[in-house]
Amino acid sequence: MRTTPQLAIALTLIATFFWGSNFQVTKFALASLPPWTASVERFFYAVICIFIFLAWKEGIHGKVLKQNWWTFIVLGAIGVAGFNGAFFVGLQSSNPVTAALIVATTPISANILEAIINRRLPGLLRVVGMVISLLGVALVITNGELNLGGMAQVVTGDILIFIGSLGWSIYTVGTRVLVKDATPLETTSWTMLFGAIILVFIAFFVESPVTALSSATFESHLACLYIGIGGSTIAYLFWNMGVAIRGAGKTAIFFNFVPIFALIIQVMMGNIPSLPQVIGVVITIVGVFLGQGSITGDKLFKGILSNR
Repeated sequence: MRTTPQLAIALTLIATFFWGSNFQVTKFALASLPPWTASVERFFYAVICIFIFLAWKEGIHGKVLKQNWWTFIVLGAIGVAGFNGAFFVGLQSSNPVTAALIVATTPISANILEAIINRRLPGLLRVVGMVISLLGVALVITNGELNLGGMAQVVTGDILIFIGSLGWSIYTVGTRVLVKDATPLETTSWTMLFGAIILVFIAFFVESPVTALSSATFESHLACLYIGIGGSTIAYLFWNMGVAIRGAGKTAIFFNFVPIFALIIQVMMGNIPSLPQVIGVVITIVGVFLGQGSITGDKLFKGILSNR
């Protein structure tokens, strides 16, 4: 198979489709599984697949683990156990499209966090993009009622997913500044393993995972298999193939398709959003484009002048 830019775009879109579909499919997993147990089952499949690929592609090197084991544990706790625990618990009450929009703001908060760590002011457009994207999320959550009554509609799940997205931002920045001499695939594999182990301990502490797994429906197990292999391993691999072919900057823009795919899937399932919610989705995506630097001030100004 020839690695062309067109193939990279196709693989990147498939990755974002998997990520966008995760939000809806997780609802099926949670139909008969408690959240922490569902998260454990998901990463059981994901860890097996990612380590098989790591062994085949790069080999498993003990030196990398010895050098970064403590960092891998911390990042696994925050970015894998923390984020996915918040994700699964949050989706018990949060709407999948709302959750996708909240997660879509993660790259901006990661960029702002990195600027703070490096002791430099974040770019004005990044801050403006974050504010705009959060306004769009608020429109979706409140169905256009940006007042005290509307904000009272914000469910605990939305707050948990937002906290989880901040955890993912910390994880993203941490993999850049804390991990030493490890490839992205190695970092992902080891943090995923330690995160999964932590999830197992939490599941046994707050739930009864053995009983839950044995009594869950086939559909819930199938959903966990899907988000474990497709929504985790394949999505990550396809995304990184896109990065290798087209570069990180050009590929990062496609992250904005995640909430779009989540919305399309929700509509296909017969759940039609209201007009204020559709407007909120558009505002959020524009804000994310701004915050990621995909739309510069010059481009925005020229676009306004040309009525585009």
